[in-house]
Amino acid sequence: MTDPKPMLLVAAAALIDVDGRVLICQRPPGKQLAGLWEFPGGKLEPGETPEACLIRELDEELGITVSNACLAPFVFASHSYESFHLMMPLYLCRRWDGVVVAKEHSALAWVKPSKLGDYPMPPADAPLVAWLRDLI
Repeated sequence: MTDPKPMLLVAAAALIDVDGRVLICQRPPGKQLAGLWEFPGGKLEPGETPEACLIRELDEELGITVSNACLAPFVFASHSYESFHLMMPLYLCRRWDGVVVAKEHSALAWVKPSKLGDYPMPPADAPLVAWLRDLI
């Protein structure tokens, strides 16, 4: 048996606007997977729930306030990278307070689910596109 890879738990959100578009964020230069597009979110802190993580991360990354009641569990990704295994629950969010701004990303894009495949994404995010396209 090989040494198991460490498990990394990351929570992500598909913010959906009134026109049915999904927000994706471009990873900035200097970060791993720079230039690729991802769903907003981040790593869970010790003892933190995925919902609490998203509330914190969406405020830090996008300057918006989200309540726990507005986060609906949707689907999850499980992907093995070279040095770790990533588990990522994706939540749907249709309501928030504030205006979305790119505080930590190079760019933001509101994209129809049918067009998400046009944006290069990290391996863990890419399989989630089909779920959004087919069920949103």
